[in-house]
Amino acid sequence: MLNALVAYAAEEAEVQNPLFPAWYDIIWSALCFVIILFVFWKVALPKMKALLDKRSAAIEGNIAKADEAQRKAEAALEEYTAQLAEARKEAGEIREAAREDGKKIIAEAREIASAEAARLIATAHTQIEAERQSALVSLRSEVGTLALDLASAVIGESLSDDAKAKRVVDRFLAELETEKVK
Repeated sequence: MLNALVAYAAEEAEVQNPLFPAWYDIIWSALCFVIILFVFWKVALPKMKALLDKRSAAIEGNIAKADEAQRKAEAALEEYTAQLAEARKEAGEIREAAREDGKKIIAEAREIASAEAARLIATAHTQIEAERQSALVSLRSEVGTLALDLASAVIGESLSDDAKAKRVVDRFLAELETEKVK
């Protein structure tokens, strides 16, 4: 009997393979999978696609903005470089103009100083010549008076004639000048 029971159990167990599920389990599992796939396909996938599209558009927009900002920055850099070059050129021109103005001012100051020096020299020469003439006239009269007094004392007579006295004094001074030159 025991053998009959084991034989009966073996016949029943022969139909069930533990690695392969039963047909009704496969059908119900496939039906659940199709329902979940359908819901995912109709609900979750469009939302995910819309989210990814929105994010892609935002990224592309940011890239476009970044490209535009970079173009603006490059244009501003070029403009700045051009302005800097223009400013350097203008500064060089101003420097050169200032040098030229400085040279002109120095030349004008030298001309004014030279003219002032020449005027002062001429004034000094004129003043010296006037003082020389004044001293010469004063000296002539004093020397003349002394010479006449000496001559009167030597001769023993008075030399009161002005023309005669003047000739004597002139002759005496001429003799002194000729001795001085020698």
